[in-house]
Order: sequence, then C-alpha cells, then structure tokens
Amino acid sequence: MLENTTAFVTGASQGLGREIAVAFADAGANVALAARGDGIYETEELIDAPERTLAVETDVTNSDSVADAIEATVNEFGGLDCLVNNAGIAGPTAPVERTTDEDWLETLDVNVVGIARAVREASPHLRESDHGSIVNLSSIGGKRPYPNRTPYAASKMGVIGLTRALAFEFAEDDVTANAICPGPVEGERIRSVFERQADERGIEFEEAKGEVLDNLAIRELVPPEEVAALAIQLASPDARHVTGQDINVSSGGAWY
Repeated sequence: MLENTTAFVTGASQGLGREIAVAFADAGANVALAARGDGIYETEELIDAPERTLAVETDVTNSDSVADAIEATVNEFGGLDCLVNNAGIAGPTAPVERTTDEDWLETLDVNVVGIARAVREASPHLRESDHGSIVNLSSIGGKRPYPNRTPYAASKMGVIGLTRALAFEFAEDDVTANAICPGPVEGERIRSVFERQADERGIEFEEAKGEVLDNLAIRELVPPEEVAALAIQLASPDARHVTGQDINVSSGGAWY
C-alpha cells in the first residue's frame, strides 16, 4: 500500500509509536524511527529490513535535533512523504492548583510545540511529495478530559487545533493533515496513568481502571494495532480527500 514512500515516525522507541512504525514498514514504506530513547534500535530489529529503516535519535523539544533527523531521513531515502507525530508525554496527575508552570511548559512543549517543530522541518519535503501527509496523535483526553490531567487535556486539544490549521496551510500542495484521537490504549503507558490516578485519589488500581472502562461503549482498552491501521489509511492514496479531521479510535469513549 505504501511502497516507494518514506515515513518519519516520532516516539518510535516503544508503545504506540513502535506499533505504528512497524505497521508502516509492513505496508512497504521506508521508515525513520525517531525518539530520544535507544528503544528505536529495538524497533529497528523488529522490522528487520535494514534497507528500509533508519534509527535516528531525535528530541522533539530541540529544533536542531529535529532538523538533523529530518535531513538524515531525506538523505537516506531521497525524500519524505508522511510525518507521524506520535511523541508525547502524559504530564502530571494532580489537581490544577498543584500543577506548576514547569508542568505546563514541559507538557505543551513536547505534545504541541514538538509537533510544530517537526512539521516546520519536514514541510518543504512533504510539499514536494506527490502524496504528502501529516498524521498527528491527539487523544480523546482532549475531547473528554479525565480529572487531574489539565496540562495533558489542553495539549491534546491543542493538537486538534494545530491539525485543522495545517490542513488548510498545506492543501494547495496536496498534503493532508489529520489527527487520530485514541482512547485508552493497551500498554504500559495507560497502566501508569491508572496507577497515578489511583495514588492521587487514594483508590485501588482496578477501581481507577474500571471507572475509565465504564465510560466506554466497548468496555475494553484500544488495541494499538487499530490505531496503527488508521495511520496507514490516512497516509495512503485512498485518503487524499480526508484532511483536517480528528478521528476517534476510542472504544466509543468520545462522539465528536
């Protein structure tokens, strides 16, 4: 489906980012695996296609790091067709009055400004592509926020606004921009969120988890491969008129 294309995936060292990167490789794309952690090399081994993968250590909070990673990708594969902005952090779990300026600035810097940095550096290459696409990972946590997660909620709603603006900015060059809004995705990250909510509220882990599941139409965590499949679809030639959208993969946890 994505043969002869190149994707740059941030946060590809673990979890959902790793799942997305592997899915792009399975669909035939060249894939740059971008993240701060050395888990990108483990992801590279999982793909086992050295001619179509590039592990490149990248810090989305550092403009030079992002620029160097994009340049290395283009030099390796001859261009760039899809930018998947998956890198993100959960931010603090605390009532808003106990959050600090540092909490807010760090969460927004990674989750929103980090995307802007990547888009800025990738933009000339995406515009040159015959079918460029930007896929940003937001969350239903921005649409239907959980308590004690104010910086995260604000950042993920910010991703949606950024995505809508990008859709119009890039449209004349046939580059699409969309956001995926996962619900609680299976994996270590959501387990950590449940644990911190339980600690903050003085309840058991299973109660914290159960409260989230009770707000889903399908009372199950979202399989990461379903999020990855949507990212593939949005990057494919079959979605050229899908742009400016924020699409839920949430087990029914959000409806708009």
